[in-house]
Amino acid sequence: MHADRSSFEAYLKFLAEAANDGTPQVLETQHALSLHFDALATQSFMSRKDPDRLVLGYTRTMMGFLLLHPTPARISMIGLGGGSLAKYCYRHLPNTRIVAIEINPAVIALRDQFHIPPDDERLEVVCADGAEYVSNRNARPDVILVDGFLADGMPVQLGTADFYADCHARLTDTGVLVANFLESDPDIPLYLEEVSASFGQSISLSLSEDSCNYTLFAWKCAHKLPSLNALTARARILETAHSLNLTAAARRLKHGERLASDRAFWPKLGRSQTRY
Repeated sequence: MHADRSSFEAYLKFLAEAANDGTPQVLETQHALSLHFDALATQSFMSRKDPDRLVLGYTRTMMGFLLLHPTPARISMIGLGGGSLAKYCYRHLPNTRIVAIEINPAVIALRDQFHIPPDDERLEVVCADGAEYVSNRNARPDVILVDGFLADGMPVQLGTADFYADCHARLTDTGVLVANFLESDPDIPLYLEEVSASFGQSISLSLSEDSCNYTLFAWKCAHKLPSLNALTARARILETAHSLNLTAAARRLKHGERLASDRAFWPKLGRSQTRY
């Protein structure tokens, strides 16, 4: 009871003192640390008991790329935040090299607080604009995870046709792009147009697990997704090594492929009341 009261008091203090200028701020409670750019939105959340656990639902949903590419040699992550995805992949994908690109040095400066491992041969944190990094580097990742946000939403450069074309060009032949969008973003239909210009019909979009976000998957090969039975069979195998509900992710991925193929549905997206 005392711990819960202390956490509540810490939260009230944070609400009273939090700046609204976009500066990254950390809320520390008895049980968790969270990263914020203002007093309202949570950018990242870490359990003190299990720092590598994916607490926020959208991060678990983004790991659905494992259904399409279970053993990536290289992952490029745009947006470090509190390092949730970087830490999980570092721990659970031991043969994968991870490069996290973060534009804000003040966010990178918080890496020790969020238990992000130091750079080594498997993990590198780069301070750079993610769109410029993808455009200018010759690296060929198997997976690109896009989760870059500022205080006022997703940076413009991470939602352009040129950016998605660069992602398509940089990915290996069997590569996968995964992007996180706020559910209320009115430009989601535009993003789908831009992604489909490079990836064709090889896209899926669905609401993320337990959160107000959409997750986009786009895969470089022109084939449609395997059947739901095949995806759930893969999920059951992967779940022996990952503490993720990949069976539900498989259903979400397949359903999202069908929805993304329905252009008449696109204008309904980007509205907070949209549910399916």
